[in-house]
Amino acid sequence: MGAQLRVYKRRIRSVTATKKITKAMEMIAASRVVKAQRKVAASTPYARELTRAVTAVGTGSNTKHPLTTEAENPTRAAVLLLTSDRGLAGAFNSNAIKAAEQLTERLEREGKQVDTYIVGRRGVAHYNFRERKVAESFTGFTDEPSYADAKKVAAPLIEAIGSETADGGVDELHIVYTEFVSMMTQTAVDSRLLPLRIEEVAEEGTAKGEILPLYDFEPSAEDVLDALLPRYVESRIYNALLQSAASKHAATRRAMKSATDNAGELINTLSRLANAARQAEITQEISEIVGGASALADATAGSDN
Repeated sequence: MGAQLRVYKRRIRSVTATKKITKAMEMIAASRVVKAQRKVAASTPYARELTRAVTAVGTGSNTKHPLTTEAENPTRAAVLLLTSDRGLAGAFNSNAIKAAEQLTERLEREGKQVDTYIVGRRGVAHYNFRERKVAESFTGFTDEPSYADAKKVAAPLIEAIGSETADGGVDELHIVYTEFVSMMTQTAVDSRLLPLRIEEVAEEGTAKGEILPLYDFEPSAEDVLDALLPRYVESRIYNALLQSAASKHAATRRAMKSATDNAGELINTLSRLANAARQAEITQEISEIVGGASALADATAGSDN
């Protein structure tokens, strides 16, 4: 019984140490997600207004441009997958990877060759383990992305969308990321960045009662679109990076809270088992003492006779 009691006490100490770690990680994630939420709220209006500006240029001119004009027979597409550098976030990474794989399968069924770009070590490790080709990868900044990081990610994608498919360019640009809905809800979504679906943006603005302003383009609409193309891609990718970071911190907080609660329940269970083992040990010791005293009394009575 004594050996069993020592085992329970050792396990209780181990689980208690783990609980302290998960509780600390929960508190860190909670503080980070608040900062990430503020950045998302600050960047979203800029991305939305830039999209409206591009839509206004597209609807106000007949210029054919990669930003607004779809290829007649698209043959290649680029998919940008946003994951995290670290785990301990529940199903955060697996949901994003699953959404990217489903998008890739759909594009391939449409007869398009897919070039995959990945942000985050988890996504890179997943594709490398399965020996899948990755056009380019970016790591080391997923917890706190900056606009400079977004520009670094956007650079090869902008170059690809501006090149001919025969030279390694692409006709479409898609992005898969985790949208931050609330502290309890984060959803993996895929969105086509280029060519921009002008009709959908215009319909969304009409539904909200917005009217696109009229513009005069100087020197030309094509030059304006050329200037807006990198800004549009960079801003959308930056907003997606921030959404993904906020979602990851929220998922980590939720996962660590669950781990902390489970550790507390396990400690209670082990404590009950330890108490039962200690009670059994005490009962056994009392029985041995009583048995020894009874044997001694019998021996003394026999000697007196």
